[in-house]
Amino acid sequence: MHELPIVINTTIALLAAFVGGLVARKLKLPPLVGYLLAGVAIGPFTPGFVGDLFTIQQLAEIGVIFLLFGVGLHFSLRDLWSVRKIAIPGALLQMAITSGVAILVSSLWGWSLTAGIIIGLAVSIASTVVLLRNLMDQGLLNSAEGRVVVGWLVLEDLATVLILVLLPSFAAESAEPIWQSVGLALVKAAAFSVLMLVVGTRFLPWFLMRMASLQSRELFIVGTVVITLGTAMGAASLFGVSLALGAFLAGVVVSESALSHQVEAEVLPFRETFAVLFFVSIGMLVNPLNLINHAGEVFSLVALIVLGKGLVTVLLGLVFGWPARTVLVVTVGLSQIGEFSFLLGQTGVELKVLSEEQYSLLLTGALISIILNPFLFRALGFLEKHLQKINFLWKILNRNEKTILQPPVPDTLREHVVVIGYGRVGRYMVEVLSYLKVPQLAVELDVGRANELSKLEIPVLFGDAADSDILKHAHLEQASAVVVALPDEAAATGVVATIRKLAPEVPVIVRAATQEGINRLYELGATEVIFPELEGSIEIMEQTLTSIGYKASQIQPYTEAVRHNHYLPDKPFQVEQPLYTKKAV
Repeated sequence: MHELPIVINTTIALLAAFVGGLVARKLKLPPLVGYLLAGVAIGPFTPGFVGDLFTIQQLAEIGVIFLLFGVGLHFSLRDLWSVRKIAIPGALLQMAITSGVAILVSSLWGWSLTAGIIIGLAVSIASTVVLLRNLMDQGLLNSAEGRVVVGWLVLEDLATVLILVLLPSFAAESAEPIWQSVGLALVKAAAFSVLMLVVGTRFLPWFLMRMASLQSRELFIVGTVVITLGTAMGAASLFGVSLALGAFLAGVVVSESALSHQVEAEVLPFRETFAVLFFVSIGMLVNPLNLINHAGEVFSLVALIVLGKGLVTVLLGLVFGWPARTVLVVTVGLSQIGEFSFLLGQTGVELKVLSEEQYSLLLTGALISIILNPFLFRALGFLEKHLQKINFLWKILNRNEKTILQPPVPDTLREHVVVIGYGRVGRYMVEVLSYLKVPQLAVELDVGRANELSKLEIPVLFGDAADSDILKHAHLEQASAVVVALPDEAAATGVVATIRKLAPEVPVIVRAATQEGINRLYELGATEVIFPELEGSIEIMEQTLTSIGYKASQIQPYTEAVRHNHYLPDKPFQVEQPLYTKKAV
């Protein structure tokens, strides 16, 4: 009977998050906004149902672990190193300057120095989740500018993980000198890191291969979850370091395994579900009355997040001579805060250096900045265009224009074939188009496949065609054809519907997985729908008739009739000339 409240609270929290996320996506906002507002709706500061915050927070802890595991899984030292000249000085200096300004502002509100430091650090770091979504929607994720801002945020994430490790030592009331507490925390973190990178890199990939060799998906999934949660818990209990560091390093180690993509696919449902509960639990702490009672502080925080960090980034760009477009993309990308800011604030509350009211102000500022961020990304082109009209200013900002790398999708791309999905089907399509020297553009969600396409010098948009606005950047109206080679029929259906809205006339060739899917895709406007399973049956029929003496010219009308009937076996053949018997030939 004691489990019933947990079930009820979890169900209602997820239901509220689903409704909130759905409304947010309809409004072209990140689902994260909907999750946070769902938390506000079931929180103690609003009328109606009030969720059990303690229960939801316990489940949200798992969400934090999976979030950090995902960050580690996508961490690439090679990618960070490629943009080091901008990302390393930019991220560190921006964090330092923004934190300093926030400490100064919070001191004017009467906050303690420790509280000011926590708020300053929380405001200085942006949300990777929000950034990736907006970069995908704008088709910038795989561009030169996108790689720079992602590298910048990866460095911020690394710095934040280190801060989370050291924060308890700074906040603890101990007779030991502060340098001794910090030194001990660093030694423990270093020992755990060395253990993971030396022993873990050998054991975890071996363990995953053993799980895979058992040919049991259930065991593989359980093993992956055990690695994620077990490493995080082991880091906390044995080495006294944060769950965040343990989960992050587990992801880094697993990313070196040949099965890393499979691990990510299996962990994704857990990560998304529990991460949603994390954001709901954050929203439950937001008091809407803060907007009224502390409007000045909230407005100042939002101004610091959106305008302050942007101004710091522009000034750093001027000092270091970064390309203007890179500076603009980084500026907009940093103009929000999210999951790591929440973690810092939450840690500050647990250590009693930040009050619940101060934390609520931070959450309110974060919520407003996340809502504003997509609109700022959409205004990028407008801002760049109008800055170029101010000649002297643009020359100063863009004095190193030659260092800008070309984006992966040229604006001049015309008469090309768009291939959506670079799996087994899409790969053959890309190879043939490359051999025939037909211009093409690929859209791929898997980072490994996207990098493979980039190495082949094939323009690629990195993102989810079924769940973002990325197709707006594929020049569909100028394309000669679109091939939808996604294995997921639901995703393919959404993609075809989007293509028809953007480019009603372009030919669309798509694969289907079910008979119902064939009809649905044709209704949505697909030009040709291919059913791979029944295409195999047609091939068997052709080979059988050929082996008993029929000619290809005699067989072709029947194969075309099957396709014309949308593979329906109960439809009569409509062939002008019946297939002659072997004797009549």
